[in-house]
Amino acid sequence: MMTDQALSGLEYLRQKQKLVDRLLDEYLPPEEQYPQTLHKAIRYSVLAGGKRLRPILALTSYECFGGTDDSVINPAACALELIHTYSLIHDDLPCMDDDDLRRGNPTLHKKFDEATAVLAGDALHDLAFGLIARTGSTRVVAELADAIGTSGMLGGQMADVQAEGKKINRNDINYIHSHKTGALINASVKIGAILAVVNDSILDKISIYGEKIGFAFQIIDDILDIEGDQKKLGKEVGSDCKNFKATYPGTVGMDQARTDAAKLIDEAIEVSHQFGVECEHFEFIAHYIGRREN
Repeated sequence: MMTDQALSGLEYLRQKQKLVDRLLDEYLPPEEQYPQTLHKAIRYSVLAGGKRLRPILALTSYECFGGTDDSVINPAACALELIHTYSLIHDDLPCMDDDDLRRGNPTLHKKFDEATAVLAGDALHDLAFGLIARTGSTRVVAELADAIGTSGMLGGQMADVQAEGKKINRNDINYIHSHKTGALINASVKIGAILAVVNDSILDKISIYGEKIGFAFQIIDDILDIEGDQKKLGKEVGSDCKNFKATYPGTVGMDQARTDAAKLIDEAIEVSHQFGVECEHFEFIAHYIGRREN
């Protein structure tokens, strides 16, 4: 049975998801605007649902640290979701993971075609930076660029591709997961805090929190790919094994993977208690990541 605190936490996430969905619908070009096929493809992927974890982290961080200007944080939060969606579109392509399903629907290259999928991903990257620029903060723009560049998400993706079918060690898989997935999740928490103008000491603690939940998120993703429910996941279970992907359980074993994910979540929660603000949402989101089923 869920506690009242857990129920209120889930309601908080639902409210933020609805807000992000509404904002994304507003920010995206309408389908009837030329080129129609590209805009239909963009909206098909972005509005297909999802946890909206990255924008929620940015919104939570901004609000918990005293930010009040929706015109600043809303575009920034949605920019993070557009970047995340673009990375999924490209990740699903035949030259990468060659997946058929995403969030219970045909992947974009299956629904349309490969060329449209590539261009849709590129377009979302462009739209994201247009939105993040609305904040007026060059620091935030640079933070996002670093998180998704060769020292962040793209670097992790390259390492992931190069590790396919090879025996790797813990350092290798740590690098892949902390960059491919963790970097953007970490940036999401930090961007909200930067826009709320926190001091560098608190920002350092926020970064540690972001690193830990980001790493834990991908470990759990690997676990779910092995033993998750395909209906809840909305994608094929076992695709990592099929594609000879490097995974955390495959490197350290399933029991150790569960132990390490739980430890990261506990450490993230402990760090969140040092933020100097009364905000239970950081703790709940960490628990939510640790217990998620999709």
